[in-house]
Amino acid sequence: MLKLDNISKHLKEFSLKNISFTVSQGEYFILLGVSGAGKSMLLEMIAGLEKPGSGRIFLEGKDITYHKIQDRHVGMLFQDFAIFPHLSVHDNIAYSLHNKKITHDDRERRILEISEKLSITQLLSRHPGTLSGGELQRIALARTLVQEPRILLLDEPLSAVDTMLKSDLRSLLKKINNSGMTILHVTHDYEEALSLGNRVAVIHDGEIVQTGTPDEVFSKPRSEFVAHFTGAKNFYHARFIHTPEGVRADLGNGVLVHIIPEKVSREGYILIRSEEIILSNESFTSSATNNFRGKIFDISRTRSGCEIGIDAGIRLYATITGESMTSLGLEEGKNIWLHFKASGIKVIEMQ
Repeated sequence: MLKLDNISKHLKEFSLKNISFTVSQGEYFILLGVSGAGKSMLLEMIAGLEKPGSGRIFLEGKDITYHKIQDRHVGMLFQDFAIFPHLSVHDNIAYSLHNKKITHDDRERRILEISEKLSITQLLSRHPGTLSGGELQRIALARTLVQEPRILLLDEPLSAVDTMLKSDLRSLLKKINNSGMTILHVTHDYEEALSLGNRVAVIHDGEIVQTGTPDEVFSKPRSEFVAHFTGAKNFYHARFIHTPEGVRADLGNGVLVHIIPEKVSREGYILIRSEEIILSNESFTSSATNNFRGKIFDISRTRSGCEIGIDAGIRLYATITGESMTSLGLEEGKNIWLHFKASGIKVIEMQ
């Protein structure tokens, strides 16, 4: 469907470097990265607003790298909506069809169909100044989709709406995707990536550093940046030591962690998922090969329960249910045992 092949562009203070990825027909593809990583510039290149320094852009097998904007069959939704305040909702949607060679009846049919699809028919006679942020977002989507693009490009589409509206708009975007529309969505919000994307590409400092399903990227980060950016807290630099009992990861401060791989390089990182850590008031024998005693320094409520911060020579975070927290009598300053299996540890070797 969409293919970027070694796209590069060098500016004074920033460069895109050999960006390559594909978006399949009907896919919801997320380009995830911090502000300034190059996400919006890539969208502008696909839309024809910017030219790459090198590389090629293909849509449905055709090289569109230097095609005119109007000849690309690409729809782009801007972060600020770019709605014309002096035009009615109907005329805002119709504006994008002015240069299309279609009849008046066909234009009105398209406007009505997309308005019904996005539940904004009742707004057609109103002006933007009387609308909410969520309604403006739907108008901007309608104006883009009425052009019947081959792919929809979204530049931080949820950043300008209230938290309460985000869930509705996420549902709307998923509905549009499920109807067959291919979507490329750029964002800095990993919750959007988790809730919407079929695949995710993480961009950092002008380079794609990891691509995969949301589960692959968020549960198996391949670099320190991806781990920290996606919210992994139990991520540590390690020296790997071979002992008669197996391989240990030396995390410093006298903390040695049992890991499974037998063949590893001398240095790298380990990731311990907070859900894999079991807490207890007493030490006990179990299949967990890593057992530490530490002091609780922080307790935070989360959507799924509680996150417990424990200092055991290194700072570890465990996620438990509210019921478990109550039954264990956890509070800041209390000493607690924590246990986790070697098989549950992700090892990332230095590249």
